[in-house]
Amino acid sequence: MAADVIIYHNPKCAKSRETLQLLRDHGVEPQVVKYLEDPPSPQRVLDFIDMLGVEPAQIVRSREKEYKKVGLSAQSSRNEVAHAIAAYPVLLERPIVVRGGKARLGRPPERVLEIL
Repeated sequence: MAADVIIYHNPKCAKSRETLQLLRDHGVEPQVVKYLEDPPSPQRVLDFIDMLGVEPAQIVRSREKEYKKVGLSAQSSRNEVAHAIAAYPVLLERPIVVRGGKARLGRPPERVLEIL
């Protein structure tokens, strides 16, 4: 099962570390993508939005300085959000865990257990 679980992870984020540990505690060693070093493409961000079933604004960290820099708002389109996150991956709300065609945001970390 571990091979098909991916966590988009920021090691500096407490929730991301908690989510990774939770997966491991449940016997899952996921593929770890450090998205700040390996940013998702705009298409991958669109996939996250679809798999999570959320509005684009729900996966954006609006308190980051890059949010204003790129001119995002709660009404930004899917494509605007996707391109902004691809250019500035710090904007991605984290962690995101993907398994198959499903994803969960690890806030709280226990939410990711829904797709295991």
